[in-house]
This record gives sequence, structure tokens and C-alpha cells, in this order.
Amino acid sequence: MTGSRLVVLGDSLLDSDVEGTVDRLCPDAPVPVVDVREQRWRPGGAGLAALLAARAGHDVLLVTALGVDPAARLLADLLAAHVEVVRMPLRGATVCKTRIRAAGRSLLRVDAGDGRAAGAPGRDGFTDVLCRAEAVLVCDYGRDVTADPTVREALVGLVRRVPVVWDPHPRGAPPVPGCRLVTPNETEAVSSLPRPAEARSTSTPAVGLAAAAALRARWRCDAVAITLGARGAALATAQGCSAVPVPEIEIPPDCDPCGAGDAFAAAVTGALLVTSSVRAAVAAAVHAASRFVADGGAASVSSPPTGSPPTGWAQSLGVSAVEVVARLRHRGGRLVATGGCFDLLHPGHLSLLRQARALGDALVVCVNSDESVRRRKGPGRPIVPAADRIALLKALEPVDAVIMFDEDTPTALLETLRPDLWVKGGDYTMDELPEASMVHRHGGQVVIIPLLGGYSTSRLVCAARSA
Repeated sequence: MTGSRLVVLGDSLLDSDVEGTVDRLCPDAPVPVVDVREQRWRPGGAGLAALLAARAGHDVLLVTALGVDPAARLLADLLAAHVEVVRMPLRGATVCKTRIRAAGRSLLRVDAGDGRAAGAPGRDGFTDVLCRAEAVLVCDYGRDVTADPTVREALVGLVRRVPVVWDPHPRGAPPVPGCRLVTPNETEAVSSLPRPAEARSTSTPAVGLAAAAALRARWRCDAVAITLGARGAALATAQGCSAVPVPEIEIPPDCDPCGAGDAFAAAVTGALLVTSSVRAAVAAAVHAASRFVADGGAASVSSPPTGSPPTGWAQSLGVSAVEVVARLRHRGGRLVATGGCFDLLHPGHLSLLRQARALGDALVVCVNSDESVRRRKGPGRPIVPAADRIALLKALEPVDAVIMFDEDTPTALLETLRPDLWVKGGDYTMDELPEASMVHRHGGQVVIIPLLGGYSTSRLVCAARSA
């Protein structure tokens, strides 16, 4: 850390990339079929800007609205290792943006969540945060963090003391007067002009510079830098207007520019901590954003992937299990998995689960569906339906997540999970476990734990029926 306290304030999102392959069309509509290979998560919006600033070595504190839904918990976990978070209340569901991608290109984006900031952070803690700020980056994604009166009042006071950079949004509140720099992209700039219909783009340098000058007067700020992607930036300051070109960095033709705007905003705010020259800071930020894209863009800060889901995976896995696996992989922890019917839970099951959990950092239990149990155990089973078996397992202290599978063995599910340890209870040999070779192929180990003597579900069922 440099010791420079950089405060990022704004709307945070949960971004996700679903990567797959496409080699056929759907039979009932002329649309591609994506075979999912992996999924990655990362903070978006203000969360991504904060993460990038922290990676640059700054001491970052993020003020943002977070809810209590599973997506918010995953977002908070992705941020926790890198930035300190001051929460504002969120009304509604966390905004999640999921890109469906194949061959390095986005095919579709699916947006979910309607969350909006629903009040200011606690006044005492918020005031203390801002008192320690040496620079502030406002990332507005139109979700009302910047519209809160308490937040705006505090920012009005801050612009006189420290550099405040404002990254605006067409549906967000306007920047407070006096900001050191406002950084709209081309679309945001055009929509913010008094007559957007007459200025549909900033495609020529002269138009871009004129737009930057007009917005500087409109927003009453020290400077405006309109980011123009591969064309650099158009900068307007009190000293005049100038174009800031992109440096000579080799950028792949199929690069992913997602997150470049947040990378620019984080970099320019960091630069203003060490220079009073806005042009020098913008030039440094254009270079940083170009390097960010060349190095892989947002994918370079995404969580490690989870594998591709087999049929029925989404319904049986649920968000809580997604969270467990994603968080663990992000932290580099050891994933333990075990499986079975778990029909009529008994002390033998509990002993197995406790021993399995002690071997790693999280335990995922793979449970046979009712149909799978019926094929394996006969028409009289299961005694306890799948929904109840899952509920009981989830209530046990050693268990972090439960997943149901329909096949006779969990091989397909383990192909997705790729656990570090696959634990079975009993006196199996490796030849009796068809999933063992797959676990080994992905670098995992198979551990066989002896069962606690005297306990058997089949024996309990027989005893109950003969009683």
C-alpha cells in the first residue's frame, strides 16, 4: 500500500461471464446453442473501480449500497480481501449483469436485479471516512448512491479540499460543482449535452473537444475528459482543449474492452494524488486503460472459474452453492466433496461428514435424487424425499452446500466441481468408484473413510419394517 487513502463512492454491481462454445443452432429457433464451459464473477461498477485502485497499491475504501441477498454476499466477499467497505442500505435485489460469451465474443447480456440505494451510510462513520480521504472517485451507475442528499452535501464540502473525480451516468445525478475532473464516455457525453439530437457523436476531434468544453461549463467543474476508446480522450480544462491519444500498446484485435472506463477512472484518480496536472493524469489514465484492455480486461480481475454445469445443475445447485464454490476458489481454499443417498440420517453419516469437513475449507455434499435412489436401492426407497434430505443435510454444521444429481453416480457433477478431495465412506476400492479416475484426472484425491460401526440405513429400514 502507498498509504494514500482513496475513497470510491458509487453503485456496485455483480458482473459475471458465462464462457462456452457454439457449434450448432437451436432446433426450435434460429439462435445459437451455447455449451457452457465455465463461469466467472467479479465486482462491477464502483466495486470494479475500487478493486483496480487497490491493485494499483492505494489504500481504498468503498462507500456503496449493498443488500442482503446471495448476490450481495458474493459481491461483498469478492471485495473483502482488497478493499474496506462502508455500506449504504439497498432497496431491492442486487443488480447482476451476466454476459454469455463464446470464442472471445459476447453473444448476449442478461441483466437482473432492481436494487437502488435507500439511504445514506451512518453519518458518523461516513464523515470519518471522508475526513481521511486524499482523493475521491465517484462512480455513478444510475442507482441513486450519488442522489442521496447526505452524500451530495459531503461531496460539496470535499471538492474544496481534495481531488474529486466524477464518472457520470445518463440516469444518475449530475456532478456536484467544483469537481477536479468529470469523465463521461462518448455516449454519456452526448446524452448530457443540451441538444443531444444535434450532436449524436464526438467522432471528429473538433466535435469531441467542443463537447468537452460545453460540458465543463455545464457541470461547473475544473476539467472534463471524454473517453473515446481506441481514440483516447478529449480533454477540456481552464487552459484550453486538447486531444489525448492512445499510446503505442499492442492490443489484440479481439480484445474485450469491458471495464476499461472503470480502469480509466481509477487510474486518473490515483494519478491526481501525485500530480496537479490534469492533462498528465489523463494521459497516464489513457495508458493504464489501454494496458488493462491489452492484458485481458475485466477477465483479468474475475474470480477463478467454476466448471460447466450438467443438466439440472442450475436448479439443484442454487445460488448458495455457487457462492460457496466461487468464494472458496477465489480464496484458494481446499474444496472437499462427498456423496450418497443420505436416506434416514444416522450417526454414521454425521461421523463421515465431520471427518470430511475437517480435511478442507468447505464441504459440498452430492445427494442422489429420488429417482436415482430408487434405481440403486429398489422401489421402496427413498424413505425420505429429496427435498427433506437436502434440508436436513443443510442444517448440519459440517455441511457448506448440498447439490442433487439424477445420474447413478456423481461423475458429471464432479466434472463441474473438480474437488480437491472426494471422500467416500465404507470399504471401497478405487476400482469400485467410477468417479475416481475423473477426480484424479483433474488433480484431486480420493479419500476413503471407514464407516462408524453398527449403523446402516438399509438395516434401519429392515428393522422398522419387521417391528
